[in-house]
Amino acid sequence: VQLQASGGGLVQAGGSLSLSCAASRTIFVINNMGWYRQAPGKQRELVATITNSGDTNYADSVKGRFTISRDNAKNTVYLQMNSLKPEDTAVYYCQATSGVRVIWGQGTLVTVSS
Repeated sequence: VQLQASGGGLVQAGGSLSLSCAASRTIFVINNMGWYRQAPGKQRELVATITNSGDTNYADSVKGRFTISRDNAKNTVYLQMNSLKPEDTAVYYCQATSGVRVIWGQGTLVTVSS
């Protein structure tokens, strides 16, 4: 497994969850890392991305509530999710780019109850 995600779960609306995704050391060069999500019956959508220099990009729907960060020494990307809403319920996927390669991790389910 080249990207190992963890941290999903069940939380009440207004609560917080933190996701992490560690990239295997077999990926020698990692450029951008990010999180995407897919809700039931919907297409996968971008949540947030971060470059290897720390520049971030967020979906409008999560701005001000979610924070993406990364630890380059650990090849790990994090997503801190605060003020969660039921519409944040989805399977969250981490992604990394390495040159022209796009690598996806397995999803982790986040369920926000109202």
